[in-house]
Amino acid sequence: MSLSQKLDMIPKSMIRRLFDLASGVKDIISLGIGEPDFDTPENIKEYAKEALDKGYTHYGPNIGLPILREAIAEKLKRDNNIYADPEKNIIITVGANIGFLMSLSSFLKPGEEVLIPSPAFVSYAPATILAGGVPVEVPTYEENEFKVNVDDLKKYVTEKTRAIFINTPNNPTGTVLTRKDLEEIADFAVEHDLIIIADEVYEYIVYDGFKHFSIASLNGLFDRVITINGFSKTFAMTGWRLGYIVAHEKFIDKMVKLQMYTVTCPVTFIQYAAAKALRDKRSWEAVEKMRREYNRRRLLVWKRLNEMELRVFKPHGAFYIFPNIKKTGLTSQEFTEKLIRDAKVVVVPGNAFGKAGEGYIRISYATSYENLVEAMNRIEDFLKKHNLI
Repeated sequence: MSLSQKLDMIPKSMIRRLFDLASGVKDIISLGIGEPDFDTPENIKEYAKEALDKGYTHYGPNIGLPILREAIAEKLKRDNNIYADPEKNIIITVGANIGFLMSLSSFLKPGEEVLIPSPAFVSYAPATILAGGVPVEVPTYEENEFKVNVDDLKKYVTEKTRAIFINTPNNPTGTVLTRKDLEEIADFAVEHDLIIIADEVYEYIVYDGFKHFSIASLNGLFDRVITINGFSKTFAMTGWRLGYIVAHEKFIDKMVKLQMYTVTCPVTFIQYAAAKALRDKRSWEAVEKMRREYNRRRLLVWKRLNEMELRVFKPHGAFYIFPNIKKTGLTSQEFTEKLIRDAKVVVVPGNAFGKAGEGYIRISYATSYENLVEAMNRIEDFLKKHNLI
């Protein structure tokens, strides 16, 4: 099957459709986009300027600048208990999103299946299709805090299953997997000889005393885990488009080839800035400041949704909340479209994240506290006006 044919199999983004519907609407409040509303910390911007002055305006190695790979290796050892060789186990990418396709392309054969706990980030299934695989949704449930259950995984694993996605902290639910959760998934993966693709882009955005654990740090698991991460969420660097992948060299070697013949290399002066940022305490002070503000917003939205009598799991990570809107009698799509028209608030329908997301909506609280107060007022008025609560 050609790449063109695979692209025909992938539906257009529901999220993009909503933004198109909202475009041109005056006084709209968007709780849809998963992007920090904070500006990139000043010290990081200064490092980018410094890099330009130093002449970082040329091609870099396909695998990424040594200075950044070394800084990432230090961070992995310090914060994740992962021991990665910066020469062999780390590749720098143009954002984290491309990492899903690059990772799958390094091992997946045509027709092999990839387990995707659902609701899930919107890129996992398309990346699987583009890499020649078959995405298999494994439903998770609100009563289990949307955690993937090994008993459910067993129902969907077949002789064709090759890999499994995990995402903690999770987009869209805000679920954080504990070490025990990860150990159970690891045992399942070993039993069925699966590759684990671990999306950890929200690792520093956790609350309520929860701690992020990297599954690649578990004893003996590094060789079967591909960890994907980036700088967009941690350092509010979405427009900089910089990510990285950590894996065994047999995977990295193939990814380097793919990068070589596509984007060549990530932007060099941005790589320099990220390397310097990782070693600067001011960057981490900014991260903590943002995390505290996200938590303040999280508590506001969770409280208000409960007051509206919408059932909602209290998220422990990321900057999303995933309320249950089944009692309204509307589908996720109907609810979101009606909310845009009648209340001028944009949220994302849960079914954009898979079949298990139907009956929910995703709210991003990566916007100002004042916007969130107004948006919650509008949603409450909307629910009362239409007798939905």
